[in-house]
Amino acid sequence: RMDKPVLAAINGVTAGAGLGLALACDLRAASEKATFHEAFIKVGLAPDSGTSFWLTRILGLAKAMEVVMLGEPIDATVALHLGLVNWVFPEGKFEGEVEKIAERLASGPTKAIALSKRALNRAIVVDLDSALEYETYLQEIAGKSKDHVEGVKAFFEKRQPKFTGE
Repeated sequence: RMDKPVLAAINGVTAGAGLGLALACDLRAASEKATFHEAFIKVGLAPDSGTSFWLTRILGLAKAMEVVMLGEPIDATVALHLGLVNWVFPEGKFEGEVEKIAERLASGPTKAIALSKRALNRAIVVDLDSALEYETYLQEIAGKSKDHVEGVKAFFEKRQPKFTGE
């Protein structure tokens, strides 16, 4: 529920509650060696730590059922294919690539990023009309920002914008 984007850097085993925490992040980057385990079933437990909430939204019901009920590990390549992670990087480049993503987010139009995050999180639980109405409301806010003015100016000047978060 925070306005800032939350980026998970997954460089190993992510299981049980750790998986729930990773899935709660807005964006997820994994190294090639990362694996994902919905491990609760292996010890006779039902999903916990938000995994039922996130897995159904990310994977859809049928695939979430498979992941939860069978408890098989998922490697990074499959996780990327399923949409559990946004990126997979080679182990030797992992930290540098994650840092680039974090820097890109931090230097971007942070107000617009925060408003976008609000819109997307809300859109998953409302109907289309409500989502469109909320987008209009958020555009009114974003359209009054200094970052919007800078973005338009940079576009016409054919240069990269210098956002300030205002």
